[in-house]
Formats: sequence, C-alpha cells, structure tokens
Amino acid sequence: MGTNEIIKEAINLKPQEKYLIIESLILSLNEPNKEIEKLWIEESEKRLEEYKNGNLETLSLEEVFN
Repeated sequence: MGTNEIIKEAINLKPQEKYLIIESLILSLNEPNKEIEKLWIEESEKRLEEYKNGNLETLSLEEVFN
C-alpha cells in the first residue's frame, strides 16, 4: 500500500483513531539516534572525568554572562 492509499484510508477513520495515528507518527520522529546518544554519553563522561581531575578549564557564572 502506497502513501496516497494510506492517507485516503486514514481520512475515513474516526477522530480518535486519527489522533492515535498522528501521535504515533510524531513520536516516531523524536526517537533518539542510539549511536549519537552513545557518543554523547561517552563524551560527557570524559568531560566530567577531566573536570574532576582538574584538567578542564572552567569559567565562573559571571564570566559566562559577561
């Protein structure tokens, strides 16, 4: 079944059924990329370790907003 056929079928659904389909499609767009998420976790852990070891230059809140 192609996209146009799916849309034609969906138009004839009850409002509650349409809502469920729309909600499911929108949620599917927001699924995180597992590989990118894994890389960011690794990077954040690395940065935290560098901070704890004193190897990371930091700025005070005042310096950030000036």
